[in-house]
Amino acid sequence: MIKLKRLPKQAILIVNTHSRSGAEAFPQAVAMLGEAGVELVETHAVDDPGQLAKVVRKAVGGAPMVIVGGGDGTLSTTIDFFKDRDTVFALLPLGTANSFARTLGIPLDLPGAVDVIAKGMPRRIDLGCVNGDYFANTAAIGLSPMIARTVPHKLKKYLGRVGYGLWAAKVGVGFRPFRLTIDYGQAHASVWATEVRIANGGYFGGVELVEDAEVDSGEIIVQVVAGKSKPNLLSSWVSNMFKLRNRDQWHAEIRAKHIRLATDPVMDVTIDGELATKTPITVSVAPDAVVIAAPRKA
Repeated sequence: MIKLKRLPKQAILIVNTHSRSGAEAFPQAVAMLGEAGVELVETHAVDDPGQLAKVVRKAVGGAPMVIVGGGDGTLSTTIDFFKDRDTVFALLPLGTANSFARTLGIPLDLPGAVDVIAKGMPRRIDLGCVNGDYFANTAAIGLSPMIARTVPHKLKKYLGRVGYGLWAAKVGVGFRPFRLTIDYGQAHASVWATEVRIANGGYFGGVELVEDAEVDSGEIIVQVVAGKSKPNLLSSWVSNMFKLRNRDQWHAEIRAKHIRLATDPVMDVTIDGELATKTPITVSVAPDAVVIAAPRKA
């Protein structure tokens, strides 16, 4: 693999116009990138999310950098195509939570994100892997997949994270704790749990829940909110959202390169906010798998 010293100046732009602000941002992004000195050899406004993977797959290798505009769901759909390729993945955060952008420190406003693409630096990061499906930021078991499976698109499009919060309160009434079995190396454990967070990056739903996660550590962090108490799950989210001093008391963490998780009953699993598979799952890490456009380090 080629080690890049600077970001390319030629790129293909692909925007998911079905994402929260994608339709409005597409023409602005074309203009701003051109003004910033990034030559766009192709531009694609994709209105059908089902076609997004096809467009991105074709673009990888067609230019030294591919700029993808959308939310965490767009990231989940497309990041696999960049694995072990020299094509740089650049992100325009146009979704609701934009957790991966927050993890990397990419500004959430369009001018700031364009500035990173034009003046930032290449950075090679790890990818997590769940049952053969790669992810850049996070995977989850518990209430989060239940929300992802049922939340109305218009609610999250127009109300953003507030809409997510309202829907979480609604579906949380019917949510039940589950039995979690963890196997890693020579260790084995079985506990009751209300949520499992599988972190390459630290942000879930726009909230920093796994503060020690690094996208180039060579490890995955599995964070478990243990017990049967749904109020404890709420406390975990609230204490992390407001950075309360007691926030670490609501969970336990495991660091591993390879880990197997099973649940009773079988549970949905989200990858970067999108429904992907069901338990049991095998989780691993692919070190230095993707080159991204990242902000310059201070």
